Amino acid sequence: MKKLAWHTLPNRRWAAIAPPFVWLALFLLLPFLLVLKISFADLKFGIPPYTPLTQLQDQVLTIALSLRGYALLFTDSLYIATYLNSVKMAAVTTVCCMLIGYPMAYYIARSHPSVRGILLLGVILPFWTSLLLRVYAWVGILRNDGLLNNLLMSLGLIDAPLEIYRTDLAVYIGLVYAYLPFFILPLYANLVKMDMRLLEAAYDLGARPWRAFLSVTLPLSLPGVIAGAMLVFIPSVGEYVIPEMLGGANTLMMGRVMWNEFFNNADWPMAAAVTCIMVMLLLIPLVLFQYSQVKQIEGKRRGAR
Repeated sequence: MKKLAWHTLPNRRWAAIAPPFVWLALFLLLPFLLVLKISFADLKFGIPPYTPLTQLQDQVLTIALSLRGYALLFTDSLYIATYLNSVKMAAVTTVCCMLIGYPMAYYIARSHPSVRGILLLGVILPFWTSLLLRVYAWVGILRNDGLLNNLLMSLGLIDAPLEIYRTDLAVYIGLVYAYLPFFILPLYANLVKMDMRLLEAAYDLGARPWRAFLSVTLPLSLPGVIAGAMLVFIPSVGEYVIPEMLGGANTLMMGRVMWNEFFNNADWPMAAAVTCIMVMLLLIPLVLFQYSQVKQIEGKRRGAR
């Protein structure tokens, strides 16, 4: 039996798979392991501002792991409230993106091919501008003497400026605006590939449009909905720029807490512990999404048999 040469199919697969894995290991796994190491250190005034985990003295290796950061996370009400508020704001943002983004993605997917490209360009166009500039534009729109309040007062709809800037409402507006395209694009890719003959069959069997949507379109589009929801929820939890520029002093989100611990308090172990717990928290929806994807693939294979 002849041996497989390097250019055979298995080797080609490894050659195609290896670069992404190496990239993830260097720029995702390695930095996370470094942060995980710092999270078990103790605070020290110096450079670096944390104690080493291992120390070799008189041929004795000493390993010192500090759980101060993790203990504070589960005992300090500030950090608990910050985690809960971050998850709440990310969940509300995801729901708002679903309610706004699903009709938009559905309309784009069902529009004429000649118009579809222009509509998609309108969704992608904001990415051509820096997120910082786009959020700063919302500052000029939402502040008390901004564009929105001046317009409403000139129309006679309000007598006093609306207090939107530096509130949670402003943060929600900024988050939905920034992450709405991340929900629309994967859902559009799912809807545009749907077999329209299934809807025609539903209509032929007497189903009304809303019934055909609930029975055919919505179930088939669930993978796109889940993928878009993950793309919105995960970065929203750790968002820093939008809460910092649009939120008030009472707007508690993990991104602001990590920034304050790293740069204002110079407490790297505490900031690293906050980061590690947040990463573990975000792994839960990823695992659930992967589980649902595997179940769906297995269901298709069983149906094919």
